[in-house]
Amino acid sequence: MNDQAKEADKAAGAPGKTGLKKYILMLEDEVALSAELAPYFEHHSFKLVAVTNGVDGLKQVIANDFSVIICDMMMPNLPGDMFYRAVERTKPRLCERFIFITGFKGNRDIEDFIRKVNGVVLWKPFQTQQLMDTIETVVRKTGG
Repeated sequence: MNDQAKEADKAAGAPGKTGLKKYILMLEDEVALSAELAPYFEHHSFKLVAVTNGVDGLKQVIANDFSVIICDMMMPNLPGDMFYRAVERTKPRLCERFIFITGFKGNRDIEDFIRKVNGVVLWKPFQTQQLMDTIETVVRKTGG
């Protein structure tokens, strides 16, 4: 477990265990969006681990397990589709926990990829409650 996850566990009142809170990994290069969502997730008993690119996201996936992975499709260093493929090779059980987000509705490459992996997608801008409903659906379906 990395330092950020250990600190999250300590804050959740469960040193060394992630059982009390469910963890969400969010890959989003718009830092303001992650910062805005963190307290909302906390209120709904989720702890947010936010990164701004796919390389840092992959490091988090290797070190930790997550109940949900929210992945922006267009990011620096490692875009969403490539990040998904990397997770598919390292921790394939996490692939069913992805929620893709993007503002590029109508982009054929993005739509083809999401269809090919049978992915869940929310188009930006989306409502916070719509995201929360989607998260809860993913957690119920995957046991995350």
